[in-house]
Amino acid sequence: MPTEDRIADVWGDRTPYPRGGDWPVRVDAHLAADLSPGEVDRWVQTASTLHSNGDAFDVAVRDGRMVGVRGRPDDRVNRGRLGPKDLFGWQAIQSPDRLTRPLVRRDGRLVECSWDEAMDVVVGRTQALLEEQGPSAVGFYTTGQLFLEEYYTLALVAHGGIRTNHVDGNTRLCTATAAEALKESFGSDGQPGSYTDVDHADVIALFGHNVAETQTVLWMRILDRLAGDDPPEVICVDPRPTPVARAATVHLAPRPGTNVALMNALLHEIVANGHVDEAWVTAHTVGYADLEKTVTRYTPEVVSTICDVRAADIRTAARIIGEAEALLSTVLQGFYQSHQATAAAVQVNNLHLMRGMIGRPGCGILQMNGQPSAQNTRECGADGDMAGFRNWSNRSHVEDLARVWNIEPKQIPHATPPTHAMQIMRYVEDGSIRMLWVSGTNPVVSMPELARMRSILSQERLFLVVQDIFLTETAQLADVVLPAAAWGEKTGAFTNVDRTVHLSEKAVDPPGEARSDLDIFVDFATRMGLQDKDGQPLVKWSTAEEAFDAWRECSRGRPCDYSGLSYDKLRGGSGIQWPCTDESPDGTERLYAGGTFWASPEECETFGRDLETGAPVEEQEYRALNPFGRAVIKSSDYRPPHEIPDEDHPLQLITGRTVYHFHTRTRTARAPELQAAAPDVWVEVSVTDAQTYGLAEGDLAEVTTARGEVRARVRVSGIRPGVVFLPFHYGYWDTGEGWRPGDHGRAANELTRTDWDPASKQPIFKTAACAVRKVADGDGTPSPAPDNTASAPVAAATAEGVER
Repeated sequence: MPTEDRIADVWGDRTPYPRGGDWPVRVDAHLAADLSPGEVDRWVQTASTLHSNGDAFDVAVRDGRMVGVRGRPDDRVNRGRLGPKDLFGWQAIQSPDRLTRPLVRRDGRLVECSWDEAMDVVVGRTQALLEEQGPSAVGFYTTGQLFLEEYYTLALVAHGGIRTNHVDGNTRLCTATAAEALKESFGSDGQPGSYTDVDHADVIALFGHNVAETQTVLWMRILDRLAGDDPPEVICVDPRPTPVARAATVHLAPRPGTNVALMNALLHEIVANGHVDEAWVTAHTVGYADLEKTVTRYTPEVVSTICDVRAADIRTAARIIGEAEALLSTVLQGFYQSHQATAAAVQVNNLHLMRGMIGRPGCGILQMNGQPSAQNTRECGADGDMAGFRNWSNRSHVEDLARVWNIEPKQIPHATPPTHAMQIMRYVEDGSIRMLWVSGTNPVVSMPELARMRSILSQERLFLVVQDIFLTETAQLADVVLPAAAWGEKTGAFTNVDRTVHLSEKAVDPPGEARSDLDIFVDFATRMGLQDKDGQPLVKWSTAEEAFDAWRECSRGRPCDYSGLSYDKLRGGSGIQWPCTDESPDGTERLYAGGTFWASPEECETFGRDLETGAPVEEQEYRALNPFGRAVIKSSDYRPPHEIPDEDHPLQLITGRTVYHFHTRTRTARAPELQAAAPDVWVEVSVTDAQTYGLAEGDLAEVTTARGEVRARVRVSGIRPGVVFLPFHYGYWDTGEGWRPGDHGRAANELTRTDWDPASKQPIFKTAACAVRKVADGDGTPSPAPDNTASAPVAAATAEGVER
């Protein structure tokens, strides 16, 4: 077993390889202390559920317990490598504070009960509300961390059984813009590119994507290209000095909320310098003339004043992109959670469409996910999408799904658009949704404006069901808590960002009476007596493999076609990319080769939206625009953010992640190595702002917005002046007492505002106006921020060069 410190050395040793070469194998592993590989009883196949990369590995089992992990060398995604959350995060599910029995609220307290008691309460309340008010009284809010089979079952139960339109996932907070941008440009969700595009690209552009911390193994692949022969040039767009920025050829650090202006300037330069592949654009796209007219106004000089980025740097970045032979672009939360999110992400697609760089090696677009199975939430219809990337506004698509489910089309709610998560919470707030079932997520920490969230979810008139593995901050407010089995304690499939499907086998039994999410949803459907139009059970499966086979049929003929996959095919070897069919039995590495898209009016997943207003495009309008199913080039003007700095709040707040934690730390805070690496919240400020406000490393500071306050220790970093950063992971559960009125919060979302992108409906976490003041001097120790990441102290952040 390797002995290097993979907390300090996050990305491990380099294995250089040249452009066009094969990424070498490097097997990473970690076993519990005093164990050797020979003492492991068995190794069980799985992949990571603590980030979206899909790293494949095996779980070591001894005496019925997990005791370690090792990378799978044959897997196409990671070639044996593992990041810190892979190596250490598995320990969390063995924490002694796991939920092991159902809980119900009696006399204001949560008390243990039997499954029959808990489900009787849930079913009784559901039936009463359906009789009293109808399906609009019931909402479901799920996660991006369950398995494909569980999402598909939930979608069937909610849409086809309960018949509610109020179904969404916390993928709305992190990946809704990815899905919307892909639909707007290509007519359907699904990533065009492949991770293997890293092997072939001569330019890699990362837009708001700190890949070094969010997908550590993908960054290892890029680092190994940078260390090899013929390395790619790297463009980084990020206001922080991330490891990506420090390795970049050009680092553009725009003001938060100005991404559309910056993208328009890059597109302006592509047009002005003759880098448009006009023949390809004419043959395979519509809408270019409007974009060309729009970007004329966005010269680098004009945009320099908007973004506070040097015009010369914009020109250099545009020249590198314009002269690329093979361009790979990735996008993540720096765009998705900021102002004009969809409009900005779509402009990245436009770069590729204008240059004809799609569907061939090195020419990939990865509108990244933030969660391990976010792709499945979208595919299976558990987040507001229709199962199989069908179109809610296309009658024939609704009829086809009804055929698959053997119900009448009118039973599937489709008269209005699906209710997005932010609107679901608003309906809960006004009392029209009276039952909310939350599975695998913690909105009391992850949603914006937490004072409002606490108020909404603690209403007496709301019946709140929480299904989770720990008693999270949200579960503490519930009327019923259902103990779920965790990853490693159940079997299921999940799909990563580049459409690679992995199978995760059950390694150990769940604790106590905890059940898989699939078992819970099936049990609920059975107790509710949900039936198809022939009077047979609506949910016709009880095992994960049966659910997977049902999903294969639902996906048949759709863009996300799984019909050629099976559990047996996914066992051993490498993950497989969809679409996988009889015609493509080994999967499909890239989409849209030859400029063929799922964008015709008969096939597309959506007719699109206006990027600035969010107004839906009507079917006839779309047919007139795109009768032959070409890719759509959509332009957008820059608009200032809704909340800008003023005298009382002169700075801009952005939130984000650190490499050692995942979401609200439900699991990673219970992994000793990960918790020790980033034990508490910190606030990151620039040297300039530290001097202006009298702050020094380790001081206790208070960050305030119009919505609340957070106290945290100061980290003086290389972040751009005028911007303040808070990691969003830190809630209240580990205080042992929950939230109390008058507490000084440490959750970043105390400060964020209730606002969302008009097209994707994704909340905006990165443009709040804030103020910072010192509360107390430090005691001479640094802040709890890591010193080897984007939050490195200023001396390290400004050091010359980067280890490659």
